[in-house]
Amino acid sequence: SKTISKCYVQVTGMTCASCVANIERNLRREDGIHSILVALMAGKAEVRYNPAVIHPAAIAELIRELGFGATVMENCGEGDGILELVVRGMTCASCVHKIESTLMKTNGVLYCSVALATNKAHIKYDPEAIGPRDVIQVIKDLGFTTSLVKKDRSASHLDHKQEIRQWKRSFVVSLVFCIPVMGLMIYMMVMDSQLSNAHTHHNMSKEEMEARHSSMVLEYQLLPGLSVMNLLSFLLCVPVQVFGGWHFYIQASRALKHNTANMDVLVVLATSIAFLYSLIILLVAMAERAKVNPVTFFDTPPMLFVFISLGRWLEHVAKGKTSEALARLISLQATEATIVTLGPDNVLLSEEQVDVELVQRGDIVKVVPGGKFPVDGRVIEGHSMVDESLITGEAMPVTKKPGNTVIAGSINQNGSLLISATHVGADTTLSQIVKLVEEAQTSKAPIQQFADKLSGYFVPFIVAVSVVTLFAWIVIGFVDFEIVEKYFLGYNKSISAAEVIIRFAFQASITVLCIACPCSLGLA
Repeated sequence: SKTISKCYVQVTGMTCASCVANIERNLRREDGIHSILVALMAGKAEVRYNPAVIHPAAIAELIRELGFGATVMENCGEGDGILELVVRGMTCASCVHKIESTLMKTNGVLYCSVALATNKAHIKYDPEAIGPRDVIQVIKDLGFTTSLVKKDRSASHLDHKQEIRQWKRSFVVSLVFCIPVMGLMIYMMVMDSQLSNAHTHHNMSKEEMEARHSSMVLEYQLLPGLSVMNLLSFLLCVPVQVFGGWHFYIQASRALKHNTANMDVLVVLATSIAFLYSLIILLVAMAERAKVNPVTFFDTPPMLFVFISLGRWLEHVAKGKTSEALARLISLQATEATIVTLGPDNVLLSEEQVDVELVQRGDIVKVVPGGKFPVDGRVIEGHSMVDESLITGEAMPVTKKPGNTVIAGSINQNGSLLISATHVGADTTLSQIVKLVEEAQTSKAPIQQFADKLSGYFVPFIVAVSVVTLFAWIVIGFVDFEIVEKYFLGYNKSISAAEVIIRFAFQASITVLCIACPCSLGLA
């Protein structure tokens, strides 16, 4: 008997079904090639050949001569079928042993493990030699009941609705409180510039008097050291810090538990420090009954949270769009198939309904008019028109006659067809598309990986810089107080030099943190 080996060739440059037909037709003519199966979406050809006559490298060369790229795939484990079963009726370890040893003796089963505690069996098999129904039959013959592990076809893991809602809420809350804070800030800036102009030309006009008056309202101290401006900013800042920042705090704490520093850690660090520093400074000013209102950073957290939660919200909306397309694709898959047994001259002997996962390669599947094709296959008998628009986008039905290929998920229109299954389970065109889209979603763009890596270093780096700033200014202050005096305007002359220095140093280091936090890298 001739020994027959099997190899897989990765084929690139195939664009449509005619490329597949071209490769299959030409290679079948060659000596030593027993059969060939090409999957278009996976870009993979499975070739069974006689090693005495031809070897894989020569096969790949033949495909190259037809104008496609071809490389032999080393890991041939790709072709193994994997089966997950629930087995009922096992009572002890000997049952497990009985099932495992019987299956391992069965031709075509490569690996098998049965867990008594979970009633699950995990089986690897060679789809050439054996199929899932045969395996189930073997277990049934031993006296156990068995069924497939039900796959979740609803694609619920692709649902981003909850995250979209959560970030939208977070964005809206931050925005509502951010607008007044920004308004106050801009107002104060405009007024300050008008006042400084007025100081230079001693003759104040009426408008400038009014400007000065309205800015006085905001600077007016309700309690010594507590101005209207600061009180308003504080009140607007608290809800943002709590509601807007809630998810950031949760994620930052998770990241820190695993000793990593991500963007969330920076955001939380900067906003919390800005908020706490401003609060403490206010309390100190009130305790001192300061005449000059302290400089606070209450405007930082709301603005940061607005931008970042907007970014997160948009990101999830985009993800949701792709996922929706994917969920629709998954819903196109047929759930059941009608398998028929043929006698001589293609006479129907019997037919049975089975789960689509149980269809094995080489099965004859009957598809009635209006039915979906459960697997990829070749037509054996019958003529029909088929709507393949899900894959090709072609609205016109395509004629199918014996020898034509059909695609899983497409819809049979007017005639009944018998097809022989060529690609089943995860190898069908539809499953491959779903897999491609899923991989595209889960894999990060290289630039994104780079950014994540950088922000891992970026966070500790910024924290270090702000600590250095803090100590540098303290040292400078004690060495040469005049420098600090030059930059730290409007401090209260009654407080000690040491306190002025420490306050200024803190202000500088907080500024570093707050400015670095919404770093363009992270936002982008």
